[in-house]
Amino acid sequence: MPADAPTILATSGGYREGSRTWLEFGPLVHHAVDLSGVHGRRPRVTVLGTASGDQRWFAAEVHQAGAVAGFDVTVLDLFSMPSVEDVPTHLREQDVVWVGGGSVANLLAVWAVHDVGTAMRAAWEAGVVLSGVSAGSICWFVGGTTDSFGPRLRAVTNGLALLPYGNGVHHDSEPGRRPLVRALVADGTLPTTHCTDDGAGLVYRGTELVGAVTERPGAGAYVVTREGEDVVEERLDVALLP
Repeated sequence: MPADAPTILATSGGYREGSRTWLEFGPLVHHAVDLSGVHGRRPRVTVLGTASGDQRWFAAEVHQAGAVAGFDVTVLDLFSMPSVEDVPTHLREQDVVWVGGGSVANLLAVWAVHDVGTAMRAAWEAGVVLSGVSAGSICWFVGGTTDSFGPRLRAVTNGLALLPYGNGVHHDSEPGRRPLVRALVADGTLPTTHCTDDGAGLVYRGTELVGAVTERPGAGAYVVTREGEDVVEERLDVALLP
């Protein structure tokens, strides 16, 4: 069952330490499933680890996390070749696409080679919920801040632009993120930019920001805009997930 509108959940969270496994899906991943509206069967979730190089050990942990959560989890690898015959069809058959963190610059380069962006847009328009953490958040936007190129944070501006904003992740935990977002919005490198502290997520219906949620008490979400010569950061109301 597709979501009732194109839906994205962009986050700086989603994973937690398991009680019997190394990894469990946190409330943000479960919220992505809730947004899909699936009921009466096990949710279908596909996970992409492109940004971290499709590490096989992590794929194993993701499969275990899916078993704990009661999800039917697949892992869509692109190294050394796509792990399914028909990537667009595979994506459209899911309830949720979850994209992991790592290098957003490398993710976008690999996705471009395989035309994954086109397939993601088609899945999104068909009602598949697109979601992810860090690099898996920035990718849906025009761009954001990244350490893909080295220890010094830089701008990335070739995101899929399903959402016509910039995206700032790890807004509270990495000291360089907030000032760089402000500078990039000030000079026009990024448009109005939506940011998340660790543990927070932003919900979009179509291209409209409709809410902010968190799996960590106190985590914030923000909208950074340029108003004349000034840059203004507005903290949003954030709902704590169960």
